[in-house]
Amino acid sequence: MTLPADPVTQTNWQEVASEHIDLDWTLDFDKQTISGSVTHTLVWRKDDAREVIFDAQALDIQKVIVEDRPGNFTLGPNHDVMGTPVKVLLPSHRKTGDKTRVTIYYSTTPDVPALQWLGKEQTQGKAFPFMFSQCQPIYARSLAPLQDTPSVKVTYTAKVKSVLPALLSAIRVSPPSDGPAHDGKEIGKDFVTYEYNQPIPIPTYLIAIAAGNFRYRALPKVEGKEWSSGVWAEPELLDATYWEFSEDTGKFLATAEKILPPYRFGVYDLLVLPPSFPYGGMENACLTFLTPTLLVGDRTLVDVVVHELTHSWFGNGVTQANSTHFWLNEGWTVYIERVLLQLLHSPADRGFSFLIGYKSLQDALKQYESKPKYQRLVIDFDVGEDPDDAYSTVPYEKGANFLLHLERLLGGLDVFLPYVYDYVSTFMGKSITTEDWKAHLYAYWEKHGGEEKIKILNGVKWDEWLYGEGLKLPVEVIYDTALAREAFALAEKWDASRNEADVSKLSFQESDVTTFNANQKIVFLERLQSYAPLPHTHIQHLGALYAFLATPNAELRWRFYEVALLDPASPAARAFAPAAAQWVVGNDGSGIVRGRMKFCRPTFRAIARADRELAAKVFSAHKLSFHPIARRLIEKDLGLA
Repeated sequence: MTLPADPVTQTNWQEVASEHIDLDWTLDFDKQTISGSVTHTLVWRKDDAREVIFDAQALDIQKVIVEDRPGNFTLGPNHDVMGTPVKVLLPSHRKTGDKTRVTIYYSTTPDVPALQWLGKEQTQGKAFPFMFSQCQPIYARSLAPLQDTPSVKVTYTAKVKSVLPALLSAIRVSPPSDGPAHDGKEIGKDFVTYEYNQPIPIPTYLIAIAAGNFRYRALPKVEGKEWSSGVWAEPELLDATYWEFSEDTGKFLATAEKILPPYRFGVYDLLVLPPSFPYGGMENACLTFLTPTLLVGDRTLVDVVVHELTHSWFGNGVTQANSTHFWLNEGWTVYIERVLLQLLHSPADRGFSFLIGYKSLQDALKQYESKPKYQRLVIDFDVGEDPDDAYSTVPYEKGANFLLHLERLLGGLDVFLPYVYDYVSTFMGKSITTEDWKAHLYAYWEKHGGEEKIKILNGVKWDEWLYGEGLKLPVEVIYDTALAREAFALAEKWDASRNEADVSKLSFQESDVTTFNANQKIVFLERLQSYAPLPHTHIQHLGALYAFLATPNAELRWRFYEVALLDPASPAARAFAPAAAQWVVGNDGSGIVRGRMKFCRPTFRAIARADRELAAKVFSAHKLSFHPIARRLIEKDLGLA
């Protein structure tokens, strides 16, 4: 299977490819650097290739060793998105399949986008600093010189010397996870060497590290399963983290194994990061990173864990060849995540999740009206075009809806799930394109349905689904709305009440939402946005009555501000924009920055529509609280870049 060129790597992976890497790192929290070396085991894919090229970004390259001797290397010109290529001369007269080892000694610099170093005051315990990485989509090259494309998969080992506990996206070799914290040494003072091994080949964007004062607690063992699971968090959050995820994580993973091949990574741990983490979760192999905004105390947001563990098959197992095919990672993951919700709960829960997702899809499609290329499932990126510029829920939700549409066309879930199993089994461990997926789809259904199924597939609006632009899906997809009816009805009542100027005469009560879970409240607030904006007095009354004005649940607070800021020119928007601005940067008394891009980017955009000067001023004063990835994208959103 020949893969196409990746438009955002400068490496020559089609000629010489890395298959294993050994990382030897020392963490310096004072200088905020990682220093050490990366050793690549390389395999020739083309006879007589005389150089290997690695991606690097904001790294200080010091020396190169090739087969135990000093090597010759040059640095190419820097590209704003792709970074600096590192070109290393290789021995001559090598044939396809031959191997060699190249070691690069280097250090990170303060400008690497993959790492965020946090001061102790930015952590929960406020006693020790914290550091974590985020390598997707193309930032692993700022962690180490790598062939940073998902078309290349590597195994890796790591030795990390640190004065704080260190976690990586691999299996802990030493010291033991369930032993004394920091191997019994003094945290923050004594160096301990942490050793890890990742025996499963993974794309480089799944290489991850975090270091801080965190503790481990094993989750309940699932009978008959060889894999283990546990949670990591700062001591102050460990009890809340364990409670939030202990009941469902093992159940989710065991249920996934009923419809998919066995989990391959041996360990499935969860790490709750500080609030500047820019995503809900990141599916790093063996170690899912999670936002603390999931710790709401009622387990209503644990579907993020379902999503991330599902990546173990879609993304971490069957992997996009490059960012053009990102939907193969995310659309498939969302689709299976919702199948698991149906298997664990009910068809209504699956439909409810699609309903919530559809609102975010509509918002994303509107966001890219001026750049319709990013409304497509399959995006033809130009060479050096930043894939983060296209980051939205489009590949997630449009992709999941496409697969739901195919499921229904081909006969429903019972006949579709055997196809899913075959798809994963066929491509497990490989990187593929949309064309590879489609060819397998046709081959499977020709074998398991013949002419009838092929006729159905031929009737699919392929070009519209894969390359179509605009604000609507190619077909209308109907969802089960049973769990949304009460929320819809309440929103309709609020809409009907808009002409009553005296809110004290309104009949709404706090008890209206006491039987709603958090997701039903989300649907209520989103439904309100489908109507004309409510008067300022109604929004204030609604926020106070239902406690949205002060809720610690970021999903609810963000959506309340979306309701308040719906009409940028309204008195409500002018009144609530300052409060929204203080909330998103943590100046609301909580001290917690809302660093998850799901919240901070749309909130700043909404504030800017009402008061651009306010948005720019507040963000500029607090921008260092945000992760470098979020910081850069918010600057673009606000026109500050």
